[in-house]
Amino acid sequence: MEPSIEVGTIKDLEPWARLRLALWPHHSLEDHRAELGRAFLSENAEAVAFIARNAAKEAVGFAEATLRHDYVNGCSSSPVLFLEGIYIRPVDRRKGIAGLLCNAVADWGKSLGCVEFGSDAPLENSASHALHAALGFEETQRVVFFRKPL
Repeated sequence: MEPSIEVGTIKDLEPWARLRLALWPHHSLEDHRAELGRAFLSENAEAVAFIARNAAKEAVGFAEATLRHDYVNGCSSSPVLFLEGIYIRPVDRRKGIAGLLCNAVADWGKSLGCVEFGSDAPLENSASHALHAALGFEETQRVVFFRKPL
C-alpha cells in the first residue's frame, strides 16, 4: 500500500515535532512544538506542511514549505515556493515518500501561482544534495556565508 500524504494539522503535532527533532536536533522538542504552532498550524496562508503516513497510519515523514517573496538564489520569479525542510524516517526511506511529499508541496505552490520551487542544503550535506537531484532540483550555486563580530 502506498503511503498517504495529508496536510499537517494539530492532531499531528506530537509525531511531527518528533520527526522535526530527528532532522533538527539542535532545537528542543518544545521549540519544535512552538514553531509548528506559530508557522504551520496558525492561519498562515503562506506556509504548508504535508505529513506522510504508512499503512498503520503512523507519521513517517514530513515536508514543510513557504512562499518566499524575497530573493531566492537561482530563481527569477516571486513568490517562490521554498522547501524549508523534508524528512523521512530512515526505515521508511527509498520508498518514494520524499517524491510524494514534494509533489504535494509543488501542487500547493502551483495552485498559488508559483512557477519556481527553491530549496537549499548545507555544503557538506551530500545526502541532501543527492535527494534534491533525485527529486528533480538542479543546483544553481554554492555559497559560503561569513560573519565578523563588531
